Amino acid sequence: MEILFTGFMSGLHGNPRLIAHTYLWMLPIYGLAVFLEPLHNIMRPLHWYLRGMIWVLIIWTVELVTGGLIRAIVGTSPWIYQDGWQIAGLIRLDMAPLWFVAGLLFERIHDRLTSGDILSFE
Repeated sequence: MEILFTGFMSGLHGNPRLIAHTYLWMLPIYGLAVFLEPLHNIMRPLHWYLRGMIWVLIIWTVELVTGGLIRAIVGTSPWIYQDGWQIAGLIRLDMAPLWFVAGLLFERIHDRLTSGDILSFE
């Protein structure tokens, strides 16, 4: 998803090559998602709007903690937000709608993968 997003944004900024990127640091960070599965199951009965807001807070927390930890260890973080409403260059408040939708999308993907019927498009 990150590759698609950065490539798409590259195109919007006028680069027809659609250059996309990520960081090796992201592999263990994305691996932390395994710990979100129990949380998803707990949140399942909540209204979709409340779940979306919770996902925003969780993603911001992960960005802030992991980015801050990497910055403390190596002197910089993999991402440095300079645009938008940002906090310490580690989280962007204006990305809340994106994280809201992404969290709900992740729920759908999780449910599809755990149903054992990942090739069904019903």
